[in-house]
Amino acid sequence: MSDLQDITVGKLLEKTATEYGSNEAVVYHELGLRYTYSEFEKVCRQAARGFMSLGIEKGEHMAIWATNKPEWVISQFSTAKMGGVLVTVNTNYRTSELEYLLRQSDATTIILMDKYRDHSYIETLYEILPELKTAEPGKLKSEKLPKLKNIIMLSEIRYPGTFSWEDVLSGSNQISEEMLDNRMKDLKPEDVINMQYTSGTTGFPKGVMLTHSNLVNNGLNTASCMKLTNEDRLCIPVPMFHCFGCSLGTMASVTVGATMVPVIEFTPRTVLQTVEAEKCTALHGVPTMFIAELNLDDFDQYDLRSLRTGIMAGSTCPIEVMKLVVNKMGISEITITYGQTESSPGITMTRTDDPIELRVSSVGRALPNVEVKIINPATGEELERGQQGELCSRGYHVMKGYYKNPEATKEAIDPEGWLHTGDLAVMDENGYCKITGRLKDMIIRGGENIYPREIEEFLYRHPLIVDVQVLGIPDKKYGEEVTAWIILKEGESLTAEELRTFCKGKISHHKIPRHIHFTDVYPMTASGKIQKYKLREQTLDLLAERTK
Repeated sequence: MSDLQDITVGKLLEKTATEYGSNEAVVYHELGLRYTYSEFEKVCRQAARGFMSLGIEKGEHMAIWATNKPEWVISQFSTAKMGGVLVTVNTNYRTSELEYLLRQSDATTIILMDKYRDHSYIETLYEILPELKTAEPGKLKSEKLPKLKNIIMLSEIRYPGTFSWEDVLSGSNQISEEMLDNRMKDLKPEDVINMQYTSGTTGFPKGVMLTHSNLVNNGLNTASCMKLTNEDRLCIPVPMFHCFGCSLGTMASVTVGATMVPVIEFTPRTVLQTVEAEKCTALHGVPTMFIAELNLDDFDQYDLRSLRTGIMAGSTCPIEVMKLVVNKMGISEITITYGQTESSPGITMTRTDDPIELRVSSVGRALPNVEVKIINPATGEELERGQQGELCSRGYHVMKGYYKNPEATKEAIDPEGWLHTGDLAVMDENGYCKITGRLKDMIIRGGENIYPREIEEFLYRHPLIVDVQVLGIPDKKYGEEVTAWIILKEGESLTAEELRTFCKGKISHHKIPRHIHFTDVYPMTASGKIQKYKLREQTLDLLAERTK
């Protein structure tokens, strides 16, 4: 069992660079960019001094809005060195979401790229901040966002009112190494260093405050469960703005001196090309990413023999997909991690030597130094093994709270320090947990409790189905009815009636989906979570169309 580390993120990188200086730290296959740990430590110190030259103080909030570019990883570790709190921004955000985040987080600085796909980030920013076009860099005066001063662009183009990344690096000349060291001495492991906004599938997103200690130790314990070492090379196609990328990905790597191999923007082909070219031994992804990689028409052309471990997380993993990842991709030691942003994020994890049955039927057992219990959500009493209830967790990994939201913090963390996840689960006698649904997702049809996960697992057995999402929609007669949204294998066809016939006699009548819809894609958050509430809205729209 790994001991907890009482260290800041900045000091952790320094320590790793001392131990594994000549190891490759960061490799961008697409850009031909490589840093050893010594070089990476040096560039992070340079950027940290550059941020200080802009007058950014310890504890100031610095937002970053970009894909997994090299500057993202550098910003993660350099802001941690100079004590800025990195506020991660979802790459899918639009005007009102960005404005809400910048205002609610009190960000004084934003680092951003100029565009993402067909979305101009800079135009979005000008829309919120028309004053920026005439402002002097670093001296923005905005009515809407009075705290925001510094706009740092990751772009070749010079935009009015903004600094370039080069300006930040060259500004480092104004700050001595000693000034940075003094700043680092002033930081404590329990200081907040990172803020991530929860997906906001209900209500406004909340800013989750995570400390050096939260992230370092979650990274360390995750690495130990994956058996990740300084000899591993981890391909990271999941977004850095999400805990999966910046805690289970970059942070886990730095705790053991492994090589980070980020993919700037996920495409299944880029991932497999990167794994092959860089001989990656580990690969992270949400189930939909693994599904996309496995379904590439030229999948068999890639040499993936170097792969050994990795993490599948973000949403529940279909059993069939897990088997393909182990048998077809050869990731024999793939692990499943379960958690949420509020727990930095890992709570439970399977181990590399767990039998495949356990790795497909559970989300593992508590991470080292973490407590987990299942309670009756109505009474708060702890339940016996094998009984379904709400999963709660306590330990070093629990967030400091939601930023400027004490009521929500109180709702999530009880006086004994237990984080209430809102997830329904069952724990077996060995401590392995099965997530059976969300407290809020449970379908109550005519007084019967129905768990979408159970129906999804059953429908995955159909040979033509690639992916399936089950949810409840309001119904006059039964209160709620079961709806299934299905993605079929390419070129295949299936009718709703054929699918119902497939279900008959195998699952209870009340669990057979009343409404069945076929689609090519699901609405998703940028971190790969499927937005069931949007599928619910789409179902209701379709039903309204039919009754016109």
